[in-house]
Amino acid sequence: MGENLQSRMRLRPVDLARPHGLSTQAVRNYEEAGILPAAERTESGYRTYTPLHARALATFLALLPGHGHPTATDIMRAVNRGAADEAFLLIDESHAQLLEDRRTLRAVESALRDLGPETGESEVTGPGKSGPPGSPATATVTFIGPLADRLSIRPATLRKWEAAGLVRPRRDPLTGYRVYGEADVRDARLVHQLRRGGYPLEQIAPLIDQVRTVGGLPPLEAALTDWRARLSARGRALLTGAAELDAYLRGREEQQAP
Repeated sequence: MGENLQSRMRLRPVDLARPHGLSTQAVRNYEEAGILPAAERTESGYRTYTPLHARALATFLALLPGHGHPTATDIMRAVNRGAADEAFLLIDESHAQLLEDRRTLRAVESALRDLGPETGESEVTGPGKSGPPGSPATATVTFIGPLADRLSIRPATLRKWEAAGLVRPRRDPLTGYRVYGEADVRDARLVHQLRRGGYPLEQIAPLIDQVRTVGGLPPLEAALTDWRARLSARGRALLTGAAELDAYLRGREEQQAP
């Protein structure tokens, strides 16, 4: 009976669009993109949809918050062409990325716990050189290439961060090379980790300034709390999307069953 209703009931584009606050053109665009199964046409050429199309649209919209538009689109395209395993692989990759982001958050928290109350750069000496007599320790320096390799980024990225004021290496007076001291490396690490957490440069800049001025965890506690909340929301969204996708897969199976 359910299969017959799915097959017989006909819906207009507006019937799909209205519950989600979409335009009918958006529904047509989703169909053309493969997000919805192909619609049937009346003799006059008008599109007609079924409840299964409505379920497909609801599934796509549920997948968006957790996976983003490109991946959600690829998942629906795979399902609609009968390649469910491809869709499951895409879902696994999103979960793997979320897990990596959670690990990155823990790394940021760990890095911040290691920050001392002092924000001024330690006295910098070159490798193999000693500091002033009686100094307890001397800091080593690094240069743009080795630091970029350490962070697995391009030197151009470090130069971009420098232009934005996020890192402030000094220049060697003889060679003109950028010289990164301990505080510069700390700042670069924090910028790198916050970028991986999804923060744009303009939001990172005031955080770095606060770390330099105040030091320690307090300046970043609000950012870390927000980051953690966004990861939790994404995890919940992945579950919601999975539930909708499961319902859509069941509907397709019922419709295709002999």
